[in-house]
Amino acid sequence: MEQKAQIIEDLKKVIGYIKSDELTNEEKEKITKDTVNYFDNYVSPGWLKYRKSVSTNAAVVEWTDKGAYCTGLYGEEFIDCLGGFGIYTCGHRNDEILDVVKAQLDHQALHSQELLDPLRGYLAKAVADITPGDLEYCFFTNGGAEAVEMALKLSRIATGGRWYVSTVGAFHGKSMGAVSMGGKSTYRVPYTPMVQQVQHVEYGNAEDMRKVIRNLVAVGEKVAAVIVEPIQGEAGIIIPPEGYLKEVRKICDEYGVALIFDEIQTGMGRTGTMWRCEAEGVVPDIMTFGKAFGGGIMPITGIICRPKMWTQELIDNPWLLGSPTFGGNPVCCSAALATIKYMLENNVPGQCKEKGAYLKAGLERLWKKYPEVINEVRGTGLMLAVEFCESEVGYDVAKGMFKRGVMTAGTLVNAKCIRFEPAAVITKEDMDKVIERMDAALEDTKKEFNL
Repeated sequence: MEQKAQIIEDLKKVIGYIKSDELTNEEKEKITKDTVNYFDNYVSPGWLKYRKSVSTNAAVVEWTDKGAYCTGLYGEEFIDCLGGFGIYTCGHRNDEILDVVKAQLDHQALHSQELLDPLRGYLAKAVADITPGDLEYCFFTNGGAEAVEMALKLSRIATGGRWYVSTVGAFHGKSMGAVSMGGKSTYRVPYTPMVQQVQHVEYGNAEDMRKVIRNLVAVGEKVAAVIVEPIQGEAGIIIPPEGYLKEVRKICDEYGVALIFDEIQTGMGRTGTMWRCEAEGVVPDIMTFGKAFGGGIMPITGIICRPKMWTQELIDNPWLLGSPTFGGNPVCCSAALATIKYMLENNVPGQCKEKGAYLKAGLERLWKKYPEVINEVRGTGLMLAVEFCESEVGYDVAKGMFKRGVMTAGTLVNAKCIRFEPAAVITKEDMDKVIERMDAALEDTKKEFNL
């Protein structure tokens, strides 16, 4: 270790920034300069180049957030329609959830790994109470991809099968098993060969699903699981035909295959019901959850499964599925418990349904006004998408909105389709501002690209 005294001095400054109620202009300038420098040199070269926060004018460093807003270091306000890709359904730093987390931190943060941690049990019971059908046994993890890994492993243990069937366009995370299920070549090709024995079928086409499983069984292969997003998120908010999920359930029952629903983004009220599968009246064998589950305060994800999936092998060896060090820790469980309470008391799914319809109507008016720029508006609840005529056009619109204080998805990597996933606490006045500012951005883009 070199220059120990200097390292300590540098860390004191950073901790001073964190503890400070107000920063000087000199401190703000240093934080901004350091952030750009350290991202390029210590996080990932190129990580910043596609971000609107550095491609518009001066770099914007986030510093505070509240409700439906993110605020930069210099007080730049943004209506957050990106929503951390679905994290902030209850809003940024929701007071009720934050108070519970602070109270938990006052007496314990992490667990001993030996004594019984009560909040994990309380949370598992609460999740079983709010999920459909006979979903009952929970396993808590830290990130979405990790939850998917546990679901994939559980399906093999429970069924004895080895093959998986996923869908084209799917996104389930970027760990090795999760990305193997993914349906986009962009994420898969750098890592091939990955987990073998995976087949991909057309999303929304139940007959395609039936055919591939039937053929695998015919040649003596056993399928462990089908994994499906009830609505594809990363693919651009793709809603399957009505009845598709029911038919997939029927196919899985017919062949003894576990059905996994990835509700990491669609769940916790985002689409207008607590879980998207409820809108279709279908119960999976395993369901993953995450994103908004920690209330936008703490990172916590997990799976819940039907009792039949928790086999004697797992009962005899409960560590077999996994034992993440931080999975189900008390402080994260406290956030999830407070989130569930807040969602039920404030009818967050209902708010997402009502406000989503209002925002979607505004986006559809813009589609009608700018048909040369916008190809389609789609989605349900507060999980919406606007598809543009081409990626460069979409990125220009996203930059124009960013310049006007509205944060959306859409990067240099892909902006043909931009997602809108604001907090359920967003007001109609703020949604009106979003539409008004997007209108101005669309007008600029139409002129710039001569559309």
